[in-house]
Amino acid sequence: MCGLSGELRFDGRPADVAAVARMNDVMHDRGPDGAGLWSLGPIALGHRRLRIIDLSDRGAQPMVDSDLGLAGVFNGCLYNYRELRRELEGLGYRFFSTSDTEVLVKSFHRWGTGCVDRFKGMFAFAVTERDTGRLTLGRDRLGIKPLYVTQDAGLLRFASSLPALLAGGGVDTGIDRVALHQYMTFHSVVPGERTILAGVRKLPPATVRTVEPDGTVTDHLYWQPPHTRSALPEYAGLTPDGWHEAVLDRLRTAVRRRMVADVPVGVLLSGGLDSSLIVALLAEEGQEGLSTFSIGFSSAGGERGDEFAYSDLVAREFGTDHHRIPVDDARMLPALENAVRAMSEPMVSHDCVAFHLLSEEVSKHVKVVQSGQGADEVFAGYSWYPPLAGVAREDAAATYEREFFDRSHGTLGAILSPGYMLDEDVSGDFVRRHLARPGAETALDAVLRLDTNVMLVEDPVKRVDNMTMAFGLEARTPFLDHELVELAAACPPELKLASGGKGVLKEAARKLLPAEIIDRPKGYFPVPAIRHIHGPFLELVRDALTGRAARSRGLFDQPYVDKLLAAPDEHRTTLGANALWQLGLLELWLQAQGV
Repeated sequence: MCGLSGELRFDGRPADVAAVARMNDVMHDRGPDGAGLWSLGPIALGHRRLRIIDLSDRGAQPMVDSDLGLAGVFNGCLYNYRELRRELEGLGYRFFSTSDTEVLVKSFHRWGTGCVDRFKGMFAFAVTERDTGRLTLGRDRLGIKPLYVTQDAGLLRFASSLPALLAGGGVDTGIDRVALHQYMTFHSVVPGERTILAGVRKLPPATVRTVEPDGTVTDHLYWQPPHTRSALPEYAGLTPDGWHEAVLDRLRTAVRRRMVADVPVGVLLSGGLDSSLIVALLAEEGQEGLSTFSIGFSSAGGERGDEFAYSDLVAREFGTDHHRIPVDDARMLPALENAVRAMSEPMVSHDCVAFHLLSEEVSKHVKVVQSGQGADEVFAGYSWYPPLAGVAREDAAATYEREFFDRSHGTLGAILSPGYMLDEDVSGDFVRRHLARPGAETALDAVLRLDTNVMLVEDPVKRVDNMTMAFGLEARTPFLDHELVELAAACPPELKLASGGKGVLKEAARKLLPAEIIDRPKGYFPVPAIRHIHGPFLELVRDALTGRAARSRGLFDQPYVDKLLAAPDEHRTTLGANALWQLGLLELWLQAQGV
């Protein structure tokens, strides 16, 4: 787990190593254990290192293999690197380190861009070929590891964070109006390649991008699991009990894979089903003295701010070394401002602050944790999934938009300033195109595919990466093991929707967890002070939305902003998020980035 950066020039000039060094410096927190720069003619690579596998200097990056003519940088972890190494050794390759980075470089040499099909893990990488001048960028199947790109006629730059690209200079920081429409409509998510800034794009998940020395770009989408019952023929005719066993078996493998490290691995334990199941499976594997961590906040607006009763129950059940982390109100405001600065893109979820504070404390104890993100999107655990049961395939988009979208295209015109408003419903069009694609059997299948490919990547996955890496903490997500996701995609929808959602997972867990955990009301990382904005938090948002920078930018209709500020808790989105916070967070983030 680290931060990578680089530049490839197309204009005949040598790479700007100073710009790459600036990008590298911004990512110090992602990799506090070391830094490296390398350049050759038009290409330069930078890297910040977090030592997890091969703690020696032999694992340092950028990693250059002169015999193979390759140089590479890598962020993430290949959980099957030992198996791949043995295979490569059998093919005659010799290794100078015990790192998974060297396995990645040699896998690329052996199998080219097809190496990604063999990888089991989370990754973003860049590999450059000395003899051809070609650059290859790759990202894991579920987009767990980020990779941002900016390109013009003269050069391409890439980095693990958007602020790092800004530090390199020369980025168009104007607002992308399509992305703004999506942010305000699609639950604050900007899908696909776009970001809120016009000059920055993302390499999509499950994509390998080949960049030729003249700037020609070719993308290859290498993974897209079908959401159909015929996708995995070996599971045809499986009984419900058989599905429960199959899910548990795949999850058991996923958790076991994520134990690979040369440092201890802990668990972020909310006390919900997903993180509790990870703890149970690690205990089943015989892991003793497992460190678990839970966070809680002060209550506000009649809403409880912690779930310690549940996390304590799990910790006692499995004998973990449990750490309760209560956060008083005095820490909240600075934590909120720091969390905004740590965001690569604006993220509205109040969970960001929880993860930021939690990561700060956890990083004092361990460098790697497993976390339960992804289970709700993969196994249908959210409130907008049950209304899709029995809906005709052609009606999926209308139902999804009604249940999930923050607001309709028609109401957006009263919120955005005219200069930022679009005539076309770009958010609705995006969803309708995605849901109409072949490869999904039912309306629920189509929506789960959309959420797994888009919402999951751009909200919870990004949130966990940004907030944990702000403290050099590596988070691993077993529910996003691609083989488990493939199994879940093929699982009958009625089994996923059972028991109020995630039914197949709940039944699988009954052999391992107390009923109080499985049958409890759905929880989350509660941060009441952001859901119910008042006091200094309200003043922070007010200053952001009415100050000189916001007035100059003019994103929002001022009477609408005034209405929200006058009644900060009254206006909610479809899913109950605070509408004022959605606007305020965007301005806070833009101002934190200096744009």
